[in-house]
Amino acid sequence: MTDLLKKAFDEVSQLPEDEQDAVAEWLLAELASEGEWDRRFAESQGALSMLAQEALDEHEKGETEDLDPESL
Repeated sequence: MTDLLKKAFDEVSQLPEDEQDAVAEWLLAELASEGEWDRRFAESQGALSMLAQEALDEHEKGETEDLDPESL
């Protein structure tokens, strides 16, 4: 465990039990959400590769235009 994480847990341990539980629920939800994002991103690599190849093909055929940030 890192020093910073230990410090955070030490601080949280000073809170009332219901607030400790709220922090714990929040942290667990964040970790689960991050895991879900990683899983979804990993599963999308095939589709992202296909879209990237389509974009490159269109560019090579001259079917794309330069983006002008000033026109946005």
